[in-house]
Amino acid sequence: MAQQLLQDRTPTAYAGVEAYARKHAKEDAGALAWLVLGYAHALDHDYAKAIEPLNRAKAGASELADYVTYYLGEAYMKTGHNAEAMATLAEFSTRYPDSLLIRDAHLAYASVLYDEGRAQEAAALLEKDRLPVRSDIELELGRSYELAGNKQKAIDAFRNLYFNMPNSSEADAAGAELRKLGIAGSSGERRTRADLLFKSRHYSDAADDYRTLANEASGEDRVTLQLALATSLEKSGRSQEARRLVTSMGVQQGDNEAQRLYLLSETARSTSDEKSVLETIGQLRQFGPTSPWLEQALLSAGNMYLLKKDYDHAIDFFRELQERFPHGNRASYAHWKAAWLNFRQGRTEDAGKAFENQIALYPDSAEIPAALYWRARIAEEQGNPAMAAAFYQKLGDRFRNYYYAELGRQRLKALHIKVDLSSPVHFALLDHIAPLPSALKVPEAEAPEDNLRVARARLLSNGALADMAVRELQAAASQEGGSWAPPEMAKVYQDGGRYDRGIEIMKRTAPNYFAVDIPDLPRPYWEALFPRPYWSDLRKYSQANGLDPFLVASLIRQESEFNAGAISHANAVGLMQLLPKTGKTVAKQVKLKGYKAPQLYTPAVNLQLGTRYFKDMVDKYNGQFEYALAAYNAGTDRVADWLEEGHYRDPQEFVESIPFTETREYVQAILRNANVYRQLYQNP
Repeated sequence: MAQQLLQDRTPTAYAGVEAYARKHAKEDAGALAWLVLGYAHALDHDYAKAIEPLNRAKAGASELADYVTYYLGEAYMKTGHNAEAMATLAEFSTRYPDSLLIRDAHLAYASVLYDEGRAQEAAALLEKDRLPVRSDIELELGRSYELAGNKQKAIDAFRNLYFNMPNSSEADAAGAELRKLGIAGSSGERRTRADLLFKSRHYSDAADDYRTLANEASGEDRVTLQLALATSLEKSGRSQEARRLVTSMGVQQGDNEAQRLYLLSETARSTSDEKSVLETIGQLRQFGPTSPWLEQALLSAGNMYLLKKDYDHAIDFFRELQERFPHGNRASYAHWKAAWLNFRQGRTEDAGKAFENQIALYPDSAEIPAALYWRARIAEEQGNPAMAAAFYQKLGDRFRNYYYAELGRQRLKALHIKVDLSSPVHFALLDHIAPLPSALKVPEAEAPEDNLRVARARLLSNGALADMAVRELQAAASQEGGSWAPPEMAKVYQDGGRYDRGIEIMKRTAPNYFAVDIPDLPRPYWEALFPRPYWSDLRKYSQANGLDPFLVASLIRQESEFNAGAISHANAVGLMQLLPKTGKTVAKQVKLKGYKAPQLYTPAVNLQLGTRYFKDMVDKYNGQFEYALAAYNAGTDRVADWLEEGHYRDPQEFVESIPFTETREYVQAILRNANVYRQLYQNP
């Protein structure tokens, strides 16, 4: 009931939780229900209605008294009941010294002090809470100093917020305050703001700031800012404007000229001006043969020709990048692309040597699983099963649950000539690949039952107050240590239907989980990483369409991470990310009566339509899931285009040849994830 209320906040949901609270008025559960009601009203910004349920919650709040007190004080503050707010929030940190809400309570109390004209007291209170920095505290601190007549400290706070935290929701308010005070900020501060906007990919906003700065600057500073402006314009899709700017700048000196030439190359590529791309890269070779801007230009040109299907030219640029910059950030990728394209061009001998060089030169690179697998495939074709077996064995042992590891295990079983795996032939090349760090193994641990924060977290979770519960668990983990906390936090979100947030917690906790064997991580880790929500409907509709439920679960994990309310930038909706137009078409096919687009948010409906749509894709490609998955992500037209590229040994070669990194990794991830699902749940 609490989850439904906090999600929908309909009159019916409010009435249900209130009825429960009244029925259990003398129990802790009743107090929790009143807290949830008050918090829900606060989410609706209806603070007047929040006061009564929060007051009712006080009597039985016990472990959650600090939460009730804080939200009640905030409700009083927001409704102008300053005396009540001050009485509620006074001495909050003394009464609840271990509360995670102390800074929030101080901020609310300071706001009341500000309203009461006691700005100096508000500033003194907030000054103690200034670190670690928080944008809301910084804004209130600046306003308090301003009202107290301490103009310089007010300016300092507003400056810190506006220039150093430009992406915060309070930054615009701080900027307005600075303008009222006649403060424009130094060029250094404004440059910091522009750089931070650029770093966070707010390219249009960054361009506006760079333009103003460039217009005011002169000499070397002006050139640097113009280049930053041009880069922002190019990244925000305004390539022609960027090109006009860098062309008008004329020839520069040193690194500035190298960057200018790179931008000329990039803007030419964006407008499909291949001749200009080549001419500019030629100039860049002459001007800055060791410049990182040349490295980037070569990479961009290689990718340009890759998409044009001009593979020999792509090979030339990728190879040049790797040879000129063998230790650069993109050297491994470029080496792999050149090797792979040679393989696709039928130069098997050259490709085999290049795959071996990939292992020797870049043994820690992301391309190693692919290099091991395809070098083994070549060994098979050349009649060298011992070498193939050694490479497949290394692949499976070192990269346990990677996409290529499972493929390698399958090939190893199917080798036509028996190989004695108990005493395999040794290949020194494979020694370059370091063994899996033992630190990746995680011991199983249970949550400390006597920890007060864990108890609080469970109460909050029972009230669907997931974010609050997770904060308590994080604090408990910092006290207790151990490996128990991440799956506990994930479970809190999963209990509230936010499987996506649970998965993200686990991905951050164990980023290399695909490299380890199933027994090396506790079972709760795997179940949080690979949940099975809506399993009954998922299995039913998958089987009705002749699909493997584990593959469908893996597809959903990749598409929405089981967030039934997910909406993509393309307006795809729900678990299986169906476009409304697609949903309407498929609903007619399955004769779903009364179908309306909002039903795509209903898991059962999304699964019914999504599995049928995916089945149609699979049927279109004669049961080849690799092609169907690629089409699901990139569209059937692109897959048709890629399939026209010539003969592929098998679907695996097609997958590695997909020119879109996103689609290639998407297909590999889903097939990889499906294998993990089977290991976990097919025979648990």
